[in-house]
Amino acid sequence: MNTPLSPVSGRLASLDILRGFDLFLLVFFQPVFVALGQRLNFPWLNDILYQFDHESWIGFRFWDLVMPLFLFMTGASMPFSFSKFKNAPNKWHIYRKIIKRFVLLFIFGMIVQGNLLGLNPDSLYLYSNTLQAIATGYLIAAIILLHCSFRYQVLITLLLLLLYWNFTPGGNFAEKVDRLVLGQFRDGVYWGEDGNWHFSPYYTYTWIWSSLTFGVTVMLGTFAGKIMKEGKENRKGVVRLLLLLGIVLIGVSLLWSLQMPIIKRLWTCSMTLFSGGLCFLLMGLFYYWIDYKGHTYGLDWLKIYGMNSITAYILGEVVNFRCIAASISYGLEQFLGNYYSVWLSFANYLIVFFILQMMYKHRIFLKI
Repeated sequence: MNTPLSPVSGRLASLDILRGFDLFLLVFFQPVFVALGQRLNFPWLNDILYQFDHESWIGFRFWDLVMPLFLFMTGASMPFSFSKFKNAPNKWHIYRKIIKRFVLLFIFGMIVQGNLLGLNPDSLYLYSNTLQAIATGYLIAAIILLHCSFRYQVLITLLLLLLYWNFTPGGNFAEKVDRLVLGQFRDGVYWGEDGNWHFSPYYTYTWIWSSLTFGVTVMLGTFAGKIMKEGKENRKGVVRLLLLLGIVLIGVSLLWSLQMPIIKRLWTCSMTLFSGGLCFLLMGLFYYWIDYKGHTYGLDWLKIYGMNSITAYILGEVVNFRCIAASISYGLEQFLGNYYSVWLSFANYLIVFFILQMMYKHRIFLKI
């Protein structure tokens, strides 16, 4: 057993490591593993590769957990960072930070997936990315945390869950809201030969009305954070409670799914609780192994991703380092053949890792 090491004192190591695990999957493991698996083309790999893509409609795959876990971990850190502002008579200082973070996350989301850098209004999407879901979920959770007692936090979270109600591919309310408000700036819009824009029948993700359940996912994270923050003297009890709540949420979600299916693209209520339950279980397991048992051997490197999560996400999703790899390794193509593209993908995310590692080593943590 070894003591967790962290450049920032007073932090729960499990929070940074679980967040890092989520980002590592997103900006290293999944793209490289899928690229390699497709080249290998082993029949037995197909079922594994299937889990590293999003479910097309009803159902839930492993890869559908990455985005909810990102939102959940955002909430899990909020009870620690917001505790000193809870009883402040003047909350304008913290609201300036909240609004700043909301705006920056929204802009970064437009850079990542909204084609902001394309400088073309015909292909600009306003609300279409994980960072923007975090922004709205964070804003909702921040207002609730700053102004409500724990009892009302739970009640409002339940109310948000009940307000959200849709589960059909065509004609659901969330879809109508997105089409009405976003119009041609909705992701999935295409320009036809008639010179007009049209909604794609294949794009079924919803965002504006789904912000309600984004907020619920972040709030579930705040509840986990509250449990860990207040349970420092009884960490075994914290583990039990996290795991118990995870099992309960999954059970409730499966019952609810009989009426409202688990659909990640719509972020349905049953999906919100199901993914939230899985997040509680993961949080419980990581907290048990790292903060309760004190084992961090072989896991500390994940803090490289976890403590610069937004930077890792933007670098991995926006900046293409393959050109650098190709410039210095083009001679390998004759030897690697079809696997050369796998090498370029690996090298791309390896460069991202080295940048994050250097930032971590020099204690450079870009906060929003």
